[in-house]
This record gives sequence, C-alpha cells and structure tokens, in this order.
Amino acid sequence: MRADLHTHSRYSDGTQSPAELVAEAAAVGLGVLALTDHDTTRGWAEAAEAAQSAGVGLVRGMEVSCRWDGISVHILCYLHDPEGAEITHAVEQARDDRIIRSRLMVDRLSQDFPVTWEDVERVAGPDATIGRPHIADALVAVGVVADRTEAFGRLLTGGGPYYVALPVISPVDAIGMIHDAGGAAVFAHPLASARGRVVPEAGMRAIIAAGLDGLEVDHRDNPPAGRARLRTLAAERGLLVTGSSDYHGTGKPNQLGEHTTERSQLLALLDRTSGTAPLGITR
Repeated sequence: MRADLHTHSRYSDGTQSPAELVAEAAAVGLGVLALTDHDTTRGWAEAAEAAQSAGVGLVRGMEVSCRWDGISVHILCYLHDPEGAEITHAVEQARDDRIIRSRLMVDRLSQDFPVTWEDVERVAGPDATIGRPHIADALVAVGVVADRTEAFGRLLTGGGPYYVALPVISPVDAIGMIHDAGGAAVFAHPLASARGRVVPEAGMRAIIAAGLDGLEVDHRDNPPAGRARLRTLAAERGLLVTGSSDYHGTGKPNQLGEHTTERSQLLALLDRTSGTAPLGITR
C-alpha cells in the first residue's frame, strides 16, 4: 500500500481541485493520500467524497505554518478534529495575516513591475488562501519571470526588498494544539536548506520535547545525507518516519508518489490520533 502523506490542492497553493488530486493518486497507483493544504481544511469534504468513489484511502490533514527563532517551520497535522479547536482558530488567523502580508508584497512589487492584486486573484482562483506562490504565478502571467522558481529566487525570498514577514505561531505551540484536537504532528522537510535556514540542533530538541510524533524524512528537499541523520534521530527519540511528495500539481516539479510512507509507519501514525477518522484504510 503506497501512501503519500503530503499533498496540496488549490485550496492552498496546489493547482488541482481535491477531486482531481484524488483521481491522479488513483491513476499513479497510490493506496493512501493525505491532503495537507496550508492552514486550511476546506478541501476535506471534496477529497473525502472523491476518495470514497475512487477507492483511495484518505488521511485528512493540514500543513501548519510556524516559525522558530525567525526560521520558517512547517508542521504537518494529521487527523485532528477541527471543530472548535484552538489550532483551527490559530490557522484562521494565519490565513487572515497571509492576505494582509500578500497585499503588502504586491503593493511593493507594483512599484517596479506591472503586477496588481487583481492579477494575483485571477491566477489564484476563488478558493485559494492567497500566498507567495500565487504572487509568483501572477508574476509569471504578466511576464516578469519565467516560473515560480525564478520568482522566489529573484523577488519573493526572505530578506529581499519586496518581502514582508508573516506572523505565525511557534511549532511548540502548534504541537500542543494539534494534540489537544486529537491529531498527530510531523515535522515537514526539516532539513530543506535550499528553502532557507533550517532549525538548529537545540531547536530540534525543543520541538521534539514538545511531543512531536514524527519526521518527514523521505522528501526531495532533504539532502540524502540529511535523511540518514534524520532516521538515526527518529530511532533514538522514538519518532515516526514518513515519506511524501509535497505535491503541488504543476506549481512545483515534485511528482505525486515520488516518496511514500511505509505501511507500518502509517498505521503507527493513525494509532496516535483520535480526532478525525481516516477513510478507506484497512488496519
């Protein structure tokens, strides 16, 4: 049973609907898919309906935006109950802050390039929580850059003249909120140094001590040597090991199912949750 536990739909910064994402998962032979849009669960209902029709197991999740000592951290939240949960309030605030931040960035960009907020809304579509990937897509659409990679490298990177920092919660707080809502917490691509600074050893220890459930080890942005270190750390600290594509449709080169999670690790992850039940997964 091949399980890809990190994917995105157009409800965040992917390019497909949840139903299209599930259909592609079935087409490439995945047995289990996790939908983990950034700071939202709005795609869950559509994904659940599609998964039941396609015969694909579904793990409903979310990727929570955090920051540790100025370093961007993403925590994958699996199978929490969003109803009335503190984590739901936190990510709703993060979405509101992301809109404000995105508008500020577009205002800055518009001083030097022919891009407007309407351009960003047009490429994002009506369902998306607008963020930097959508600004990148708008820059591509108006001919400023060739693709998202160039947009981030030239114009949208942290510390640049057009960048605006996003106020987000700490991963320690996020882990506590996820557990309170019955979910499991996995550190997404923890050694993705090509994206920017990674959490140092002392920070990693603090995040693990907060009750982290697992590490996303098999991910294209973790260098091979780093994956070996993460496996050792997981074994030493009793953490689960996951593998995922971080698929965004055409928004990134990542391919659906390019990395997957072992069945034993998937089942152990499910055993740590009590919030929202998985769909179509035989234990």
